[in-house]
Amino acid sequence: MVSGCGASSPARHSGTTPRNSATSHVFTIPAKLPPREKPAVAHHNADTAPAAPRSGGAPSDAEIQRELAQALGLKGGADVTDQAGLTQAGYATVPPSAPAKVAAIIDGANQVARAPYLYGGGHGGINAEGHWVDSAYDCSGSVSFALAAAGLLKNPLDSTSFMAWGRPGPGKWVTIFANHVHAFMVVAGLRFDTIERARTGTRWGAPYTAVHGFTVRHPPGL
Repeated sequence: MVSGCGASSPARHSGTTPRNSATSHVFTIPAKLPPREKPAVAHHNADTAPAAPRSGGAPSDAEIQRELAQALGLKGGADVTDQAGLTQAGYATVPPSAPAKVAAIIDGANQVARAPYLYGGGHGGINAEGHWVDSAYDCSGSVSFALAAAGLLKNPLDSTSFMAWGRPGPGKWVTIFANHVHAFMVVAGLRFDTIERARTGTRWGAPYTAVHGFTVRHPPGL
């Protein structure tokens, strides 16, 4: 039997939060999501003199880095080039410095980010191209799909299996949290979690400020 996403039995769900998630003692959900990506709109009037340049000429890389970090709400001098963005539609953007496998994980996760939730979803058979595709995904099924997009899995894993997969501890780019009933991951500073989809319509969201009762793993090298 496939381990599910906070369900104690293989009951079918249609995009709803598992009943016990609202009172979960293992998550602390932040008050707000990170700012969603908003396209910048430049307004130029040929009859108006251009704004005065910064003193000292063009801004330095450090100045740009600080301004971007402030705009994204990053603290502690976090490197903005390592931080995935979040579009208005609820999809993650690939950070400029992300390695190819991380980019592939994000691209794969985006394919199922807004897909419906279904207990056991994403644990079906593999097609002729060597991929498994489903119409709905549970917690471990969606995480498996994203990791497989980077060639890190050949078959979907349930949440219990993720407790022993990869290497122990958090990764630089990807950290997987798993126990016997739920699995989710943080990729380039964004959480990919079925529970988030029930709240906002997408599996991408801000990382929890505290997580308890999960085994922490990461893909080798990431």
